[in-house]
Amino acid sequence: MLPTTSVSSRSQGNGALSPRDAARHTAGAKRYKYLRRLFHFRQMDFEFALWQMLYLFTSPQRVYRNFHYRKQTKDQWARDDPAFLVLLSVWLCVSTVGFGFVLDMGFFETIKLLLWVVFIDCVGVGLLIATLMWFVSNKYLVKQQNRDYDVEWGYAFDVHLNAFYPLLVILHFIQLFFINYVIISDSVIGYFVGNTLWLIAIGYYIYVTFLGYSALPFLKNTAILLYPFALLIVLYLISLACGWNFTKMLCSFYKYRVK
Repeated sequence: MLPTTSVSSRSQGNGALSPRDAARHTAGAKRYKYLRRLFHFRQMDFEFALWQMLYLFTSPQRVYRNFHYRKQTKDQWARDDPAFLVLLSVWLCVSTVGFGFVLDMGFFETIKLLLWVVFIDCVGVGLLIATLMWFVSNKYLVKQQNRDYDVEWGYAFDVHLNAFYPLLVILHFIQLFFINYVIISDSVIGYFVGNTLWLIAIGYYIYVTFLGYSALPFLKNTAILLYPFALLIVLYLISLACGWNFTKMLCSFYKYRVK
């Protein structure tokens, strides 16, 4: 059912929210509610989060359609349930441990790699990307006639998480089965398979990010977010011509990190 608002919650019947209700809709209040639920697993809808993870691969448009429903029912675009973040963290931990095993790292090296990947690669880089996209979208993509609307920072972070999940599965899970036997070998097929997986993973990230911002009706010119595809394809072709092996470089970087 759609939420209803009683007459008493309006100030003098003019449609404006009372100070108490307005406070509940502030960014700080939404953030506090989100963080509070982070410590109450029984309040999280893990089944729905798993549904979203599945459809981010098969039909990401359906995931963003749900964001529309949340805006209509809860008056916010961003997730209010941290279940997706929790499951993504579990995926990240498991896949990183798998990476440590494949690269023949010791226990403490794997733990150090895990901390780097979770807090720097995922959270740190995610905060920077979300903040940059939040600033750019509000500064340059909001339609002039809709200046009363803005992109929520929490939504920008959700878009990053949505786009990061397929990239994580491709590069940190699927790729594990080919690293030692195919990808890091000094052969053409090795860097072709590895770099192709990178192309698919980063392409997914760009596409899911584009869908996230194009789903907002008050933004314009969101097709510009697809432009990095051209640079990605050029870089991919150059890497094949020059024999660069991105996965081999990543493995060397991970080993350097944990020294």
